[in-house]
Amino acid sequence: MKSMLPLWCVTASALVLGVTLSYAGETPSVDGTRVYFINIKHNDQVESPFLVQLGLSEQMGVAPAAADWPDTGHHHLVINSPTPNPNKSIPKDKVHLHLNMGQTEVTLDLPPGQHTLQAVFADYAHIMHEDPIVSDTITITVK
Repeated sequence: MKSMLPLWCVTASALVLGVTLSYAGETPSVDGTRVYFINIKHNDQVESPFLVQLGLSEQMGVAPAAADWPDTGHHHLVINSPTPNPNKSIPKDKVHLHLNMGQTEVTLDLPPGQHTLQAVFADYAHIMHEDPIVSDTITITVK
């Protein structure tokens, strides 16, 4: 039995790793889908609090986070942070906002100064689609 333990551990690890690797980024996106900002653009000046409206081209639809429906996902807003790892669930913290209920807008209250924003569209598990759907990063100035 003692000699079987290492084999069992390797097998169990491989199964867990295999499930993790096959899960990440396997939700397909529809060719040509894009996510974008509707009401703000690069180099805009805004007063806080301000509304951010997110758009999605018509190839895919917006759904609540837990809905595993074909050709859908939900919005995330990345604030002052790089694009998340496309093979991992997008973190949920103050710089990675999840619009879990299928919202297409959010009000931000940011301190004065320059800030970067990026819209990211991800699947029901908060993982980017196989071909990631992300906006360009824009810089705004809060007065």
